[in-house]
Amino acid sequence: MDADHGAHLKQPSDIDIELRMLVEAVYLKYNYDFRDYTGASQKRRVLAAMRVMECETVSALQARVMHEPAAFAQLLQFLTIPVTEMFRDPEYYLAVRRQVVPFLKTYPSLKVWVAGCSTGEEVYSLAILLKEEGLLERSLIYATDINPESLETARRGVMPLERMRLYTENYQKAGGTQAFSDYYTAAYGGALFDRGLIENVTFADHSLATDSVFAETHFISCRNVMIYFNRRLQNRVLGLFHESLVHRGFLGLGSKESIDFSSYAQRFEPLARRERVFRKVGQ
Repeated sequence: MDADHGAHLKQPSDIDIELRMLVEAVYLKYNYDFRDYTGASQKRRVLAAMRVMECETVSALQARVMHEPAAFAQLLQFLTIPVTEMFRDPEYYLAVRRQVVPFLKTYPSLKVWVAGCSTGEEVYSLAILLKEEGLLERSLIYATDINPESLETARRGVMPLERMRLYTENYQKAGGTQAFSDYYTAAYGGALFDRGLIENVTFADHSLATDSVFAETHFISCRNVMIYFNRRLQNRVLGLFHESLVHRGFLGLGSKESIDFSSYAQRFEPLARRERVFRKVGQ
């Protein structure tokens, strides 16, 4: 290639180079792998962290993260910003209740994996649904995330009281059969959810980018996590899920997520396409 032609190729900007170095440093130092997360969303989050942490450049942020574990813990809160609510997209939960639960009832015991569980809203939502369908006592739920602070919030099960009106509406639209307020009490300035809901929940630190699978799960719910991953990491994650699920097991994704153009498009069939509920085909 001649020099003139090469000059027209788009060069990465300084900030893009610095971002690449930052995520590489985070991976090498802390073994958290953000290298296959999508660029635009990651850049927004890093810029937000720079403002709050008062770093002029990404390189300055990298220097702090390398030498101060507390700075990395702070950055992690930005890189894994949870955007979540209980019974989010109620039609998804309604599809699970109507189309997945009848199959789950045929198993003597169940393993459910909530991957990327964030601060726990989805875990408690599914636990309530399973309880109402008579399945919670025979279910073991793995709730995993890469953010230890989010996992601790999920374990506590205290949510903002001001969100209960929205959560109640979502719950009702999702086919809830009780009074939603029966599941929590006002405490600690928030809504404390019934501890019985998480008796069979194992909260665990787990990275979809680097860790392996939980074996023999019947239902995996991983919603609004893969939208932050590039195609290569999406394929890795779908491979993990396919491997983890039992024969004819179920997978639920977020409303903007798809299997269609992945390497696993033929390995899952839609059970409720619009609501993003799929069933494993093949071994």
